[in-house]
Amino acid sequence: MLSIESSFSLSQTDMQPTNRVLVVEDEDLIREMVVLALKEEGYQITAVADGNQALTILHDPDTQNADFPFDLVVLDLMLPHVNGLDLCRLLRHQGNHVPILILSAKSSETDRVLGLEVGADDYLTKPFSMRELVARTRALIRRARLNATVEPAVLQFGHLTLYPQECRVLVRGEEANLSPKEFRLLELFMTSPRRVWSREQLLDRIWGIDFVGDSKTVDVHIRWLREKLERDPSHPEYIITVRGFGYRLG
Repeated sequence: MLSIESSFSLSQTDMQPTNRVLVVEDEDLIREMVVLALKEEGYQITAVADGNQALTILHDPDTQNADFPFDLVVLDLMLPHVNGLDLCRLLRHQGNHVPILILSAKSSETDRVLGLEVGADDYLTKPFSMRELVARTRALIRRARLNATVEPAVLQFGHLTLYPQECRVLVRGEEANLSPKEFRLLELFMTSPRRVWSREQLLDRIWGIDFVGDSKTVDVHIRWLREKLERDPSHPEYIITVRGFGYRLG
């Protein structure tokens, strides 16, 4: 059952007054207990009860720039109007890397994997204790702070050089003329070399969750990208097809 252990109080050495958490939970009791537990640990909390309220916050211009006002999002999956998975996809599609902790009554392995695959950082199954919630919250914020780095001025892989801030790509020292979608595909690949991306993941990340079309769109853009990157597009050395799964770089 949900519980708040009043004796549970961790050191504030890792806390900062500016740590803010967005809680999106439609069950009043759970939301109030989560807010209380996190406030007792020194966090500043914004709490909403449904997906539409969360969308209003996430569509605010101030949440889409470098000064995103939250250090963590605690997100229920089963929300009225807009579900938690779609909110998670939206944040990741916006390029927002804020840590996301999912709360859900769904406890199957498939549900947990799905939540993590759409971009969540952790998954907590209901019922849960407030002690565990606070511990996971602290761990996620601490990890994000440790991993925070300045966006690289240059991405390099083999003879490919990508300048994210200049939207420019060099292939074996020669500038390549890529379309915006081709550039974003290559940037995604070069940010996570060797990672296999499914067509569905690429559609979500590059075209967005509202895209109307099928996975052939990805295949077409991959073919165009290979024509601009590879010496022999029919035998690619950079963008490799992983049969039955998708594509990877290298």
